[in-house]
Amino acid sequence: MTPAPPGAAEPLRVLLADDHAVVRAGLRALLEGEPDLEVIAEAGSGEEAVGLVARLLPDVALMDLRFGGVGGTGGIDGIEAIRRLAAEAPGVAVVMLTSSAGRADVLRALEAGARGYVLKAGPPDELFRAVRGAAAGALGLAPEIVGELVGQVVSPEQELSGREIEVVRLMAEGLSNRAIAEALFLSEATIKTHLVRVYRKLKVDNRAAAVSEAVRRGVLELT
Repeated sequence: MTPAPPGAAEPLRVLLADDHAVVRAGLRALLEGEPDLEVIAEAGSGEEAVGLVARLLPDVALMDLRFGGVGGTGGIDGIEAIRRLAAEAPGVAVVMLTSSAGRADVLRALEAGARGYVLKAGPPDELFRAVRGAAAGALGLAPEIVGELVGQVVSPEQELSGREIEVVRLMAEGLSNRAIAEALFLSEATIKTHLVRVYRKLKVDNRAAAVSEAVRRGVLELT
């Protein structure tokens, strides 16, 4: 890390989580070239990242989306790691650093609690801005990601996530929020959050209308 000038604030403490050692080495070199950033630890898997973040409590965790390549290693991915950290280390900002700019991946990451989403192929300045922004409570997104989200916002019919479709299906079966939570092994508060998103995406304001609209769009079939 480049020494900070006298009287400067303490550097932001960053943890790197990526399964490729060469990638981590490159990221460490980039980040530690900035006087206000310090890499305090590295993780090679999602599980290791969760453990280290919960123990060390960095300001920001840079998290890969997929560990072990496209097929994964059988362990948890970056999305699941973010979900676990939301419970175990809620004060740590997580920035997703990945090669995937797909809208579905972006939305999954943000819904899980990511405070930033940047691309490995992007310029270093985007990474620095995302890390600093996330640490300050802002949302740091690469320009390509902003474009994906704008497309989602202006879409006349926003897509429901897989989890949201599950919630609507169980709602159509007449289950209460508590029963849905038990069926999906989630908290009742999480189900209420999913319902808020479902209502917003389907442009409805009650359960019956949500089921009807989901059927109309073809995302739910009633038998």
